[in-house]
Amino acid sequence: MQNTNDEKTPRAGAPKKERRCRELGQFRRFKPAGIRAQGLPKQLVYLDEFEAIRLCDLEGMSQIEAGGAMGISRGTVQRLLTSGRAKIAGALLRGEVLVINDTCDTIDLLEEDDE
Repeated sequence: MQNTNDEKTPRAGAPKKERRCRELGQFRRFKPAGIRAQGLPKQLVYLDEFEAIRLCDLEGMSQIEAGGAMGISRGTVQRLLTSGRAKIAGALLRGEVLVINDTCDTIDLLEEDDE
């Protein structure tokens, strides 16, 4: 079936399902030792990515079990693991500041600099 609408209107995707994640209490930031964070590139890892990694890699859960714990599908857990692991590995290998987001203030997290 073709879209007969002449205007280019973006299709709305499915709403993001609420995910159950352990709270960190505050955002966490990791940087290379002995180097100021100011001016270093930053890599943002979302809390759901971090939680999927914690459940599967640290707690030893299967993707199905982690999905049940988080209230999401196994496929979503797999996507979170893939993106989260790539971000963490990339930050470590490239010497970037790794920021784990536990808030909605993404811009503020990336703009703050520490010693």
